[in-house]
Amino acid sequence: MRIVVDAMGGDHAPAATVSGSLLALDDPRYPDLEIVLVGQQESIRAELTDIPPLPPKLHIHHAGQTVSMKESPTKAVKHKPDSSIAVGVNLLKSNEVDAFVSAGNTGAVLTSSLLSLGRIEGVNRPTIGSFFPTAKGGCVVFDVGANPEAKPLNLLQFGIMGSIYSRNLFDIDNPKVGLLNIGEERTKGTDVHIDAYGMLEQELDNFIGNIEGRDILAGKVDVVVCDGFIGNVLLKFGESIIDSVMEMVRSELDNKPFAKLGAFLMKPVMQSISSQFSYEEHGGVPLLGINGVSIISHGSSTPKAIKNAIGVAHTMVRKRINETIQSELEVHRVTSPSMPQVDDPLIPQG
Repeated sequence: MRIVVDAMGGDHAPAATVSGSLLALDDPRYPDLEIVLVGQQESIRAELTDIPPLPPKLHIHHAGQTVSMKESPTKAVKHKPDSSIAVGVNLLKSNEVDAFVSAGNTGAVLTSSLLSLGRIEGVNRPTIGSFFPTAKGGCVVFDVGANPEAKPLNLLQFGIMGSIYSRNLFDIDNPKVGLLNIGEERTKGTDVHIDAYGMLEQELDNFIGNIEGRDILAGKVDVVVCDGFIGNVLLKFGESIIDSVMEMVRSELDNKPFAKLGAFLMKPVMQSISSQFSYEEHGGVPLLGINGVSIISHGSSTPKAIKNAIGVAHTMVRKRINETIQSELEVHRVTSPSMPQVDDPLIPQG
């Protein structure tokens, strides 16, 4: 299995992307793995000077341009055809590799993937998800930014695709799906929420109804469905929780010296909780609904996060999740084959 990694993507590239790729190649769970590092060849080779010769399953594919995290996604895709993102996605499009992983500009990865690869047949809008730790292990939230506005059909498809992802990535036989809303009653929320509730109830036997924000960390469901505006606010808030709590704890300890002994004894517990909230543990998430495996990682990805993102890509390919999405959408007859494939509000503007 060949996976292309955007070597220039992320705050710590190419050091983190190269190191993370080497960690993945050393992982016994992926004996069939080959990695193609795409990016500026000299920069990549500079990170490999301590391990000559090049590992036989590691390859370099030159791309002369890079996309910064602050660049306009559409302008970058249009004016930088030789960027590591564009070249990597095109390698996937031409079937030279099986998956693409990037910690670079999310909008550029999304736009390039959508324009070059298109949608899985029947998918109305692709979606980006995120993992949230919960009291019962964890859940995934779809959407967290690809679709600031969503129609009932979109939310239904997010639930279907999220269920498939949860079932295959986390081995949950029948993941519980909940629609994020302002109340549990089926009549709560906007017209979109009310209509989406009806569609989810009709099509998914694993839909348990509306959930509220407090239900997420409590582990009431395995898949949370919402539009990308709400999901992104939720994601950014969630990312801040553990750091804010730890800062409050440190502040209290400074004011209560005798409490430091108890804090020392609790340190292993706090470290364990902190690791559950860490993006490193889960690496990256796929852009579900795209006709190819495109994995988006956190911009601050460390080598460990890159390795785990490659692991997600490996699982997506091995378990043929995209094929499952297409077949299940056909079963539910909730496809939208007439939707335009290029002029799409999903594509970030600017």
